[in-house]
Amino acid sequence: MRETIIRAVSGLLYTSILVASILSSEVIFIILFYLLSLVCLVEMQKLLRLKSYALYFLQAILFYLFSFLKFNQDATILLLLITVFVNLFLVKDLLVVKKIPVFEKKKYIIIIFYLISSTIFLTLIPTIEGIFIPKLVIGIFFLIWTNDTFAYLVGKNFGKHKLYEKISPNKTIEGFLGGLVFSVLMSYAIWYYTHFLTMWTWVGMAIILSIFGTLGDLIQSKFKRQAGVKDSGKLMPGHGGLFDRLDSIIFASPFIYAYLYILNYVS
Repeated sequence: MRETIIRAVSGLLYTSILVASILSSEVIFIILFYLLSLVCLVEMQKLLRLKSYALYFLQAILFYLFSFLKFNQDATILLLLITVFVNLFLVKDLLVVKKIPVFEKKKYIIIIFYLISSTIFLTLIPTIEGIFIPKLVIGIFFLIWTNDTFAYLVGKNFGKHKLYEKISPNKTIEGFLGGLVFSVLMSYAIWYYTHFLTMWTWVGMAIILSIFGTLGDLIQSKFKRQAGVKDSGKLMPGHGGLFDRLDSIIFASPFIYAYLYILNYVS
């Protein structure tokens, strides 16, 4: 009971800080996610057992400087294509694994790039139409939180068939489908109360977030198994590390950005 209370309070504080920062201003939103990405970067470096931080912090600063100044469109699309390719490479690496290998040093830069570039697109999503739209990114967070919450609840109470046991023994197909269904229902609620974008646009985002969010969570689980740890950190009591909370939305962000960009381009 005590652990559940700690988990709930920690999650509520985390959610409140995120929503408040997003509603405050674009600058505060970007600064907060810049700081959160650095924490995630530190946690990832500990998983990889890297001793030198300077190079990767410099990478993060440069990426976020470009992000803050807003890439010109060609540079944004080029980075998006590279990021999607890298993320899909990590999915391929996840699906073909026969046993949990140790980290390969040649893949360190790919993993660090995935983390930094994917987080950049999380900061670019609310300005995809040229102006800062906080309700867009808040809606996306509500979708991913709904997916994570109901995937856990449905999986815990009704899960019988393992989703990918060798990587994450607790995840079930029933849990994944439960998260997907409730995310779609939440997408309808967001559209109904905001009338921002179309209902089908929100439904599409819910599906993308459920699928790629789950893949991101599985990839993070693989990283932790390779490192031989349960959590990426201890920053959030009851939840583990910050990256444990953000892995789903970070991985899914470039795919959401691509989805919204294509819709805007077609329309």
